[in-house]
Amino acid sequence: MNVFVEIATTVDDRAVAGRIARAAIERRVAACARIHAVDSVYRWRGEVESAAEFVVELKTTAARRDAAEALIRELHTYDLPEILVRAILGGSANYLGWVADEVS
Repeated sequence: MNVFVEIATTVDDRAVAGRIARAAIERRVAACARIHAVDSVYRWRGEVESAAEFVVELKTTAARRDAAEALIRELHTYDLPEILVRAILGGSANYLGWVADEVS
């Protein structure tokens, strides 16, 4: 039985977000990707910063997690890229079957 996850990363450039999303689909490490703009506030090197960023969310299986994380590290431009993995606890059986098919 497949275990499904969503992997998220944040970048400061829309073009980089697009490259990560497209490469994830082309390399079949994710079935789909979502990109959305956010305003981020964080502490970096002792200073409080704020920035306009883009979140890339990848839907995939736990079996493809390592490959997806490697792809993010390869294409990301940050010194310390955010990579968060969230378990998908359930969903439409048809949709999850499609996700599994797309990354297998």
